[in-house]
Amino acid sequence: MKAKDPRDPLSRLGPLFGGEQVTVSPPEPAGPHPDDRLLWRPGDPSSKKKIRIGTSGYSFKDWVGPFYPEGTAPRQMLPYYAARFPAVEVNVTYYRLPEARTFRQMETKTPGGFEFFVKLQKELTHGRKRDPADVEAFADSVGPLVEAGKYRGALAQFPFSFRNTAENRQYLEWLSGRYPWRPLVMEFRHDSWNREETYGLLENEGLDFCCVDEPPLEGLFPPQVRLTGETGYIRFHGRNEKTWWEGSGSQRYNYLYSQEELAEWVGKVRELAAQAKVTYVFFNNCHAGRAIQNARMMGDLLKLAHPS
Repeated sequence: MKAKDPRDPLSRLGPLFGGEQVTVSPPEPAGPHPDDRLLWRPGDPSSKKKIRIGTSGYSFKDWVGPFYPEGTAPRQMLPYYAARFPAVEVNVTYYRLPEARTFRQMETKTPGGFEFFVKLQKELTHGRKRDPADVEAFADSVGPLVEAGKYRGALAQFPFSFRNTAENRQYLEWLSGRYPWRPLVMEFRHDSWNREETYGLLENEGLDFCCVDEPPLEGLFPPQVRLTGETGYIRFHGRNEKTWWEGSGSQRYNYLYSQEELAEWVGKVRELAAQAKVTYVFFNNCHAGRAIQNARMMGDLLKLAHPS
């Protein structure tokens, strides 16, 4: 019986975060995927372009085969990923901050020039008790990435229930004043924040804005392309209207963008990159491995749009 090609379409993937965080050598790749040449080659000057494409997470059990070589252990995933993408968005920190040594071990698995964006823990975006200890805990956790020069910023993803009120605007000011490093990217889910006053507030506080692509549902933030600081930031969540409110998290993000849907963003990404110091494009539709496929697709579209 013929062995299954590990690079078959990503139809049978499923998510699993985890992985033993120890320093190991990456598995020997079977050869680069033809699409990966558009995204990242450590040491290649082309990898220093102003647009960084990556995924929201990297340690997914069922990416073994379609993306990771067969037999790849969880501890081997980051080195393999980091040889093919310039940046990763770390989301597990939302649930629990790892000890600093974990980020130190992660840093050693990545080449020079690789970049980490890290999501703030839920105590800061959902609990919002204004406890300085929460900010200090985050800063301590990512400290090794900062020391290594691979920390590129934090993402604050606020819930749909976080509305544009005087109290919540004051909270953004508090967080801005307490958090020591920039960029600090704000992602809003509720469309009450889609106001010129919001963008002005972010500019005044030195905060960056997260552009989003998500279902066109009432109340959700629309796909606005704005720059409020030096960093452009875009997250693709998928457009699952039916499962966004009622499905589980994995069902919500189980969406594969078509080439036509991503093509809608090519001009917007270029527009943002022309203004920003650097622009990050992260795919959060990780269920079933869609993020890898769409990240490659976006890299291809951007390359075709500007072959320089």
